[in-house]
Amino acid sequence: MWKKLGVPVPIDASQVVIGLYVWLDLTWDEHPFFSSRFMVKTAKDVSIIQSLDIEGKLYFYSEQSTAQPGPLIPKPLNVDEVKAAEERAAKDALVAEMLALEKAKMAKQKALRDAALRADQAWGNAARAAKAALNELPRSPKVAGKQLVDLSSEAAAMVSKNREVLLHLLGDKKEQGPQFHALNCMTLAMLVGKKAGMNERGLADLALAALAHDAGESQIPQQILKNPQRKKHEEDFFRQHVTFSTKFAEESGAFSPDALAMISDHHEAMDGSGWPRGKQGDALSVGARILAIVDRYDTLCTPDMPKGVPMMPAEALATMFRNESTRLDKALLSLMIKLLGVYPPGTAVQLSDGSLALVIAPGANSLKPTVLLYSPELSKDDAPTIDLAGESDIKIVEAVRPSTLPLDVFQWLNPQQRLSYFFSVDDTKN
Repeated sequence: MWKKLGVPVPIDASQVVIGLYVWLDLTWDEHPFFSSRFMVKTAKDVSIIQSLDIEGKLYFYSEQSTAQPGPLIPKPLNVDEVKAAEERAAKDALVAEMLALEKAKMAKQKALRDAALRADQAWGNAARAAKAALNELPRSPKVAGKQLVDLSSEAAAMVSKNREVLLHLLGDKKEQGPQFHALNCMTLAMLVGKKAGMNERGLADLALAALAHDAGESQIPQQILKNPQRKKHEEDFFRQHVTFSTKFAEESGAFSPDALAMISDHHEAMDGSGWPRGKQGDALSVGARILAIVDRYDTLCTPDMPKGVPMMPAEALATMFRNESTRLDKALLSLMIKLLGVYPPGTAVQLSDGSLALVIAPGANSLKPTVLLYSPELSKDDAPTIDLAGESDIKIVEAVRPSTLPLDVFQWLNPQQRLSYFFSVDDTKN
């Protein structure tokens, strides 16, 4: 549960000492620190704060501090020229160091934003292509099939050939359509498939199957599709969407036998409890098992029901691991959990400096993802993005249940928006 920091108390910069938990009421780009709220840990922190133009904008939190403010030191009216020169030289050196820190911070920020922008732009292009193809597949399967092959082959080639492939939580998307679930499943499936050692051909088949696995839902009436409490005959009809999806894919002539099997088996289970044929174990391909896992995860996080309650991403993974591990391939599920991290994208978290953030990308260290820092004075597009792997003094304290957040904080973070994922690659690092 999110804990408030208490009441900020104004202090003068001369009173800053090690052990104070301070708030610099400055914008993120007006100081070189990771956050505007932090514990003063070193003499260098004290010097930097005192060098800032921060009069009237410096506060401390008593409950979070391990020390009390020092005595107020009035500014001297007169100083001798030698001492003044020494102070100017020291300040100039500190300013130079601050500028270097600021430059490094902004360079990190730019790199993170560029990667997120590449993912967002690539998603936009893929979403338009996927939406058009999926809407066209029942009417013109051959034309739509070629469009889906082009999209899946390009994505698989990028994922397969680039060493550094980053997963991103995208910003709010207002559009409607089947492309959201399709692209989420394609993205997650390819990244899991790459970790599982699939080659480019296998990834292309997996991506193609993920795009089309629910295309048959277009043939299911909305009153059945959106009903969370279907009667038996309605459930039986709903399950026919797998047959319809497979039929459209076959008619396109664009899907390999492996890709077709992934579509027809994506609701099957390792223990034989799935449908439509009750296949199990070794009868299910690796691709079908991966597709079953990512389809289930995305459905839990973003249920396709008017009154569906989305789970927190970590909650969805825990549910799958604890309650559904007999139905899913445990090894592949573990790969996805490792891929997404302890705090998967879409998770609201509290940091050790007391600030709130939204996880937007997993990192190499499962405890150190990339986060969007809650900055109510800024729009989400302008808020700082921080790679916690590069910040040794900051860590995640806990995941925050959205229901415990104040309304204004919840609306800014929007942690239970419809989750949309996509990937980015940086060709310069290959």
